[in-house]
Amino acid sequence: MKRLFLLFMFFTLSLQAQFHVNGIIKDSETKKALPFATLKTENGFSTIADVDGKFNFILASQPETLTISYIGYEPKTISLFEIKTFFTLYLQPKIDTLKEVTISNVNPANAIISKVIQLKDTNNPQKKLSSFQFKSYNKLLVTANPDSIIGKIDTVFVDAVSKDKIAKIDSSDYKFKKIIDKQHLFLTEKVSQFQFEKPILKETILGTKMAGFKEPIYEFLGFSLQSFSIYDEKYELFETKYKSPISREALKEYRYKILDTTYIDNRQLVVLYFKNKNKKGLEGLLYVDNENQAIAKAVMRIRGVLDITGIHEFSYLPNEKVWFPIRKNFKIVKGKSKEPTAVLGGRIEFAAENDDSDSKKAASDFTYLSSEMHAFDLVVNNNLKIKKSSVAIEVKDNANKRDDTFWKQNRTDSLDTRSERTYVVLDSIITKENIERKIKFGRKIINGYLPFGPFDFDLRYLLSYNNFEGFRVGLGGITNDTFSKKLRLEGYTAYGLKDETIKYNLGTAVRIGNFSNTWIGGSYTDDVREIASTSFATDKRVFKIYDPRPINISTFYNHKTWRGYIETKIIPKTETIWQFTHSEISPLFNYTFAYDSHLYRDYTMSTAMFSIQWNPFSDYMQTPTGKIEFEKRFPKFSFQFTKSLPNFFANDFDFGKVDARIEYEKKYLNGQKSAVLLQAGYAFGALPITHLYNTSPNNLTKDNLLQRITIAGKNSFETMYFNEFFSSEFVMLQFKHGFKRVELFKSVKPSLVLVTRMAWGNIQHPERHIGIEYKTLNRGFFESGIELNQIYKGFGLTGFYRYGPNQLPRFEDNLAVKLSFVLDIGF
Repeated sequence: MKRLFLLFMFFTLSLQAQFHVNGIIKDSETKKALPFATLKTENGFSTIADVDGKFNFILASQPETLTISYIGYEPKTISLFEIKTFFTLYLQPKIDTLKEVTISNVNPANAIISKVIQLKDTNNPQKKLSSFQFKSYNKLLVTANPDSIIGKIDTVFVDAVSKDKIAKIDSSDYKFKKIIDKQHLFLTEKVSQFQFEKPILKETILGTKMAGFKEPIYEFLGFSLQSFSIYDEKYELFETKYKSPISREALKEYRYKILDTTYIDNRQLVVLYFKNKNKKGLEGLLYVDNENQAIAKAVMRIRGVLDITGIHEFSYLPNEKVWFPIRKNFKIVKGKSKEPTAVLGGRIEFAAENDDSDSKKAASDFTYLSSEMHAFDLVVNNNLKIKKSSVAIEVKDNANKRDDTFWKQNRTDSLDTRSERTYVVLDSIITKENIERKIKFGRKIINGYLPFGPFDFDLRYLLSYNNFEGFRVGLGGITNDTFSKKLRLEGYTAYGLKDETIKYNLGTAVRIGNFSNTWIGGSYTDDVREIASTSFATDKRVFKIYDPRPINISTFYNHKTWRGYIETKIIPKTETIWQFTHSEISPLFNYTFAYDSHLYRDYTMSTAMFSIQWNPFSDYMQTPTGKIEFEKRFPKFSFQFTKSLPNFFANDFDFGKVDARIEYEKKYLNGQKSAVLLQAGYAFGALPITHLYNTSPNNLTKDNLLQRITIAGKNSFETMYFNEFFSSEFVMLQFKHGFKRVELFKSVKPSLVLVTRMAWGNIQHPERHIGIEYKTLNRGFFESGIELNQIYKGFGLTGFYRYGPNQLPRFEDNLAVKLSFVLDIGF
């Protein structure tokens, strides 16, 4: 009994050894929270409240008093011997201080920030240092604090027959708390080596573990949670860029206030609070070195649908006289949202805000995402030479196969019991449920493939429709990595129920370069194609459940084509294709090409082509399975040059084509999106109309407006009739601006998009084209319209109007009303 008593006393003392203090600080008059107030105890402990005025800290022993100070307010000291679990503290504004601020025309905080901006290049490690290298340990988890969740048994009753007490557990909160008390919802770790050789920064992932997955989801490793450097002109927080509080024009965007002074690494710092003048901008803290005006710590915060906080901590390097980043923290919690919000591809989801202010929070409301990165083994100015610098992230082949020794050596933060159990539980669940295999299967389906052993069936070939073939049924696909990582076989066959003709393709390719992903291959095709259609060989294959334009197309030509090609990504941030083709062309409509005193109904073409897609502002990740464009940035550029080969395999004509395209997109913080598309083409020499340009029309030649109602295309001219215009040279410009979806009713949430398209063109030697009537675009073509997409589910309605020199006499003929369908699968 004595031993039990001593044990109880020891347990009581151990509880008392940790003193927990939490609360909130508010203005005594307005009752509004005061962000980032300073809190100090008499024994030297100091901390700062968060952006909501809340504070929460644990001390080894109980202090007697706590003093709260805030610029422009009277300091307040309270006793900590009060038995309270939560302190609500009110501060009184200083009237005399307010008068001083009113008299002065210079904000001292602005003067400090001006010096920070002026000296930012001097203090930026990526500007001051010629090179550096360090390792980092990163742990990202999705979890919740079990103590925050009220989880209890909903019902306890007595069985009428047995008289036994029965506990009925039907509370989701109760179940959630039981799970989160023992493990996290998601956990991944990463050990990387960062290398910097001015101006290139590269991350090499040496080891990675993702709970439940033998092979990590590589796209997940590329998520940009927060900027690497605090000195960038635009600061990135959760894949959204904001103007930095120390950017060149920051004083126009932000308000600043001095809060306090403190010390880090024995250097005196001034603590500044900043807030964007717009409600939706950044706010936070900057710790500025008094001596060199460098940033020694930064807290960046966004409050909205999600509350997101990014913290940067630095260590001072006395020899180099620079503050170097050594730790980053990132956290997402639920903010105020009227509808459910999912992040990271749905891996974490927050419920909609309840209008009932008295309703209790659901367990999921306490879920948060947290990421911590610690830097170690830092070496600076070491004459570093970076290999494979064209990729921003490189994943080592054995990164997901590291043993326990590797992780013990590189973890700067040991795993707690909940983290260790997370690996065990998720590994078991995902293996048992075959989740990893299902994810791979789902990826194939999303991209339009149905995997079956070593072969991926291509869903594009199953069924389609156009006005020439009618319903087209087929079967085809390509071999996958299970078959071979070095060799691929592909092909398809299709049959048109209306033209009653079989089409097919057979091809093969060999991989000759892993890092460059270089393939050399060949194929033979016997198929039909829309006349005067333009495509870039480097365009990625896009799977669509339906393709609206071909439904209305009636004019095709048949081509029997031999093709040899090399495709590669050896040039940084590009995809290129070099190819030779030999085609026998047969127009499937009334057409004759008159050239050099000959009339050609059928003809032969032998061509060489070079096509390149250049994404100079995007970032790429090299993985064991290939290269991924994980950070897509605009503008993007496409260029293609095609030239006939005279006297090569009975080539009939001497001609050339130059095609170019520029794409630009911009997403806004309020959910809106703008897009610009500029495309041009120029054909020279003797070229039949089958290979000229039609600028993508999508309107039927019908007298009645209702008869012309079909499905709208993506970038097609909705009021331009098929075969109305042809060009040997053209330029096309399109502007789109999409607004955030608006909820009119519970199930009706349209997305309004404003669209304007225009095109100019001309045709050389029109006398050569016999049997088809057409016009030219030398006076220009203009249309504008409104898209109301996703009115209900994926369905919407669009309306376009044609105007300008090519406007038609009858008003109704200038109108086009179309249905639209947007398939949103959350990726």
